[in-house]
Amino acid sequence: MQAKRTVFPNKILPYFLLLPQLAVTLLFFIWPALQAVKSSFEREDPFGFRTTFVWFENYRRLFIDPLYLSSVGKTAIFAVSVTALSMSLSLILAVAVNRVLRTNRLYTTLLVWPYAVAPVVVGILWWFMFNPNIGIAPYLLRGLGISWNHRVDGVDAMILVIIAASWKQISYNFLFFVAGLQSVPHSLIEAAAIDGAGPFKRFWTIVFPLLAPTTFFLLIVNINYAMFDTFGIIDATTQGGPAQATNTLVYKVYSDGFIGLNIGSSSAQSVVLMIIVIALTAIQFRYVERRIQY
Repeated sequence: MQAKRTVFPNKILPYFLLLPQLAVTLLFFIWPALQAVKSSFEREDPFGFRTTFVWFENYRRLFIDPLYLSSVGKTAIFAVSVTALSMSLSLILAVAVNRVLRTNRLYTTLLVWPYAVAPVVVGILWWFMFNPNIGIAPYLLRGLGISWNHRVDGVDAMILVIIAASWKQISYNFLFFVAGLQSVPHSLIEAAAIDGAGPFKRFWTIVFPLLAPTTFFLLIVNINYAMFDTFGIIDATTQGGPAQATNTLVYKVYSDGFIGLNIGSSSAQSVVLMIIVIALTAIQFRYVERRIQY
């Protein structure tokens, strides 16, 4: 059955209805992006009294700066770790819940709740849990002979932000994996079971390949999340430390621009991040487009 098409009698009305969203997009997205591009070609003193046009000098200094290159490496480690951990745990939980989803939706509701928690609150929650003085996690680790102090150990700090960021994203991935599992034809699984395939083999040979579109979509979304939406978690837990061990690209934009008052370099970094976002979005759009065609 074909969906009914809505026809507006007034040609101006659709644009009038879109006007609020277009205004928000222009004011809070397009205009700041253009200002960032403009500032990336300028050098400004900390008080904003003098601005000098320097062309690509900010970008040149950026890519020879060892601190920035180190931040790129830390961001890559952080993004890969968060993506792998959150997606793997989400898939395990989705497979477990899929067995009882038709009889009890309480599990789904409880697993979705963490997604509604603000990133800053997530950071504070895990900061308390892993606080070396009052946290329950360091106390349990000391019982196992493991010393934990994310304030002075860069590896501990990176592990902390990876765990916090992954926990925040598990709920989002879980919803998509559950929806994907529910769309797998049950007849295929039954046929494989009749042929003698065990649960593990049925999952890897039938279910998981059918989840490939969902998995690829979540892969791009999680990389974007880890690189750009975890500022609040890092700021609330480690603030980029210790010794810049968790100073990811998105946090470096903030620290250089708002703390170091180096507006030109900070703007150049934000432009680089914007290009990465556009590239990842283009890859995702191209993949979805090809899936629709086939």
